Parts: sequence; structure tokens; C-alpha cells
Amino acid sequence: MAEFKQLKFYYGKELAELLAEKIKPAYSKFDSKSFIKTVSKEVKDLELKARVEVITDALKEHLPKSYKSAVKILLKILGPENENETGMFKEYYWLMPVALFVEKYGLDDFDTSMNAISEITKRNTGEYAIRPFIRKYPKDTLKIMKKWSKNKNVHIRRLASEGCRPRLPWSQKLDEFINDPTPILPILENLKEDNSLFVKKSVANNINDILKDNYKTGIGVLKKWSKTNNPDTKWIIKHALRNEIKKENSEAIKLIK
Repeated sequence: MAEFKQLKFYYGKELAELLAEKIKPAYSKFDSKSFIKTVSKEVKDLELKARVEVITDALKEHLPKSYKSAVKILLKILGPENENETGMFKEYYWLMPVALFVEKYGLDDFDTSMNAISEITKRNTGEYAIRPFIRKYPKDTLKIMKKWSKNKNVHIRRLASEGCRPRLPWSQKLDEFINDPTPILPILENLKEDNSLFVKKSVANNINDILKDNYKTGIGVLKKWSKTNNPDTKWIIKHALRNEIKKENSEAIKLIK
């Protein structure tokens, strides 16, 4: 029986070695030895998020100073797209420091970062990296995310919803959408009949977030959607209302009958 390994321990020397092996062919000046030594030394006694950030910062130190140039190199190591709706963390866990690189260092280069996030999310996820851009460039970012909601790639469609969730777990809340979720409703509207379970779960969870702070808005959307016979929309409605159903909310129960 294989010995259990805590998630945080995946982000240390072995991952540094893996990244160095991938980066070196794309950037011959990459100092693999120094990169691995830096990561190995600094991750000790740290928890998961801090370990990921150490690797991200080490990438910043060892890649070209130009953000655009550094991202160009990182995009070369992404490999084939994930054709499944699963495996984003299990098989592509090593991309978390790359996503954080865009989140932490790319805020002043909107176009380069949006492209990078869309490419990363085809393998891992850009749901955390996108959020600082929503805060700094709300209209421009939501405009792109609305386009993503119609993308043929399931991971990008899912990002359109997951990235703008008001209360995304393990991430900072988007207070602007907690206060007023109406700017994200057009994105959810585009996804309400999506047949991907991956996407449907995200849309339902987004509406579930909205219900917590803006019940009237959330239930209003679901009432409108309940007039359809589309089975995917009906699934979303039921999953979005799971907490209200547990509370025996009669208005919610009525919508799933």
C-alpha cells in the first residue's frame, strides 16, 4: 500500500526539479541548480500556499525580468491540453506556481495575462489567477469572461463561471459581487443550458454563492430559469438550491418539483 503524501509536500524539491527540466529546453539560460536549491531551502516548515508562492517567486528570480518574456517561456512548458473534466489538480498540480506567477506578477499586462490564464486553465485552473484582474479591470475582464462562457473548451467555459464566484473557496471574496451580483448574471445566463457536469456544478455553486448574500436576486434568476424544460438547467437549479432545500425553504422546494 502506497504511503500517503500530504498535498503540500508535492510543492518542494521534486517539483522544482520537474519545472527546471521543463523550462531548460525553452530557456537555455535558466539556472536549474540555483532554482532547485532556492526552492528546497525556502519551502521548509511552510504550508501549501506558502510553498507554492516560494516556487513562484523562485521562477520570477530565475526567468527573464520582462514579464511578457517570462510568460512566453512558461506557456511553452504547458504541454497538451487536458481533454477530461477531471485531473486538473491531480495530473496538472505542477502548474499551480505558474498560475500564481500570472496572478502575482501580471496585473499590469492585461492582454498577456488574459491569454496566459486561458491557456493555463485548459490544463489546471485560472479561477484564482483571474480574480485580481476582476478587481482592477472589472468591465474588461467580465467582457472577456462573457466571451469565454461561449467557448468550445469546457475548461474555459467553467472558468467564466468559477472565476467570478462571489465566495470562491480558498480565495479572497469578490466584495463587489457580494454587494451587487448583477454584472455576472449575463455570464451565468450563457451557461444555464451547458451539458457539461463540470460547468453545471460551477454555475450552480455561483448561484448558491449569490443566494447567501442576495437571496432575492438569486431566487429571481432561478424562477426565470425554472420555466424551461431543459434538463441541464433543471439540474443547475436543484444543485443551486441545495442549502435552501435543507432549510426547508418552501419557495426553493417549489422550484424543483
